[in-house]
Amino acid sequence: MTVFAMPVFDATVIYEGKELFKGQGAAGVWAEKLSAELGSKVTVAKIGTGWALFGNVDGTDCRWGIHGQRLKRLD
Repeated sequence: MTVFAMPVFDATVIYEGKELFKGQGAAGVWAEKLSAELGSKVTVAKIGTGWALFGNVDGTDCRWGIHGQRLKRLD
């Protein structure tokens, strides 16, 4: 199953209309899962009051948050 189809049941916060992970630890767990699926490094960084995932896919910098309990690209 792709990580993008897995439900995200971790606590979230809304910052500037984007749903983000509330805690760094939860974001880190999802960063590890996403990194394994993409085969590239994924990190976490704070955006306002929440945490997002950051990585590079095919030479393009990407950010991921949450939408409808699924990972969603923010860009």
